[in-house]
Amino acid sequence: MRATSLLSLAVVALVSMPPLAAPGDAQSQQAPTVKIPQPGVPQIMTLEGTWVRVAYNNEGYAIIGYRLANLSLGEEWMLLEFGTTIRDRVPNYTMKRDALSLETPDGKTIPMASVIEYRKANLSALQNREKVQRDSINYFPPSASQACRIGFFSELDNRAMAYDQVELSSQRGCVGRLFFQVPGGIKYGQHWLNVKFEKSLVRVPFRILTKEEEQLLSKNYKDIRQQVQDAFRPKT
Repeated sequence: MRATSLLSLAVVALVSMPPLAAPGDAQSQQAPTVKIPQPGVPQIMTLEGTWVRVAYNNEGYAIIGYRLANLSLGEEWMLLEFGTTIRDRVPNYTMKRDALSLETPDGKTIPMASVIEYRKANLSALQNREKVQRDSINYFPPSASQACRIGFFSELDNRAMAYDQVELSSQRGCVGRLFFQVPGGIKYGQHWLNVKFEKSLVRVPFRILTKEEEQLLSKNYKDIRQQVQDAFRPKT
């Protein structure tokens, strides 16, 4: 990961697909242009796959995998694969449940579901789908070499208990599943996972894509990823 000051950065990159060009249009032969929406906090974002997003600042680092969420349009429950750590020389931080929330395209902020809500919903079918509809989120900084579990959720008959917090350190890459109950069901458009660290907020952007947007992103992924990297390259 490149070393650069983030204090002057106030934007984060997110693929926001432009209107599709008509067949035969010259624009349809060119890579789409990436828009850079503003999260309102200083951070950097990278694309690590069609369904994997990373966002980080000087304090914290967060990763999501959201392939299943993109396949769950209209469903009430959203499952996100989540990974997090803190940066080098940052003191250990105890992340609690209320540090995580989901922002939907209509601007609503949804807290993470409680263990009681999760168990009552019986999401075994959703989790079984996730086993085959997921992507690796192992894109941690090199210093986060020790694995750790984020156990915000578990079933009553599971030996692994549910915990309301996880201890983060720069040597630990912590991973787990997040569940959000979305009123009215999952919709197309830009979403944000808000991740509160001790002194700052990281907002991981992800977009629930239409079939046309997904095809356009897949076709032009390398070009779009390069545009995102260029957007955060240090100015010389």
